[in-house]
Amino acid sequence: MVIGLLTLDLHFPGARSLKDKRQALRSLETKIRNRFNVAVAEVEHQDLWQRSRLAVVSVNTDHGHLESTLQSVAGEAENARDIQVLDVSTEIL
Repeated sequence: MVIGLLTLDLHFPGARSLKDKRQALRSLETKIRNRFNVAVAEVEHQDLWQRSRLAVVSVNTDHGHLESTLQSVAGEAENARDIQVLDVSTEIL
């Protein structure tokens, strides 16, 4: 069993309130969950209206497939409208 953790530091340049940020974040989280069947949670910066850190976790038996999935999730975040990816970190356990 292989566990993968992807951490995304995000910036919301167009957000003018927590409501704006949460709306864009919820849209991204739903898209990622539905498309890639992974667990997603906001783990830091919940009170900041232009920043967020997301943790994405997946479990698989195939190391290559797991890395591919996490790279695809990072690509989805980078292509998201109104969201700028500041940093991407991947850990395989």
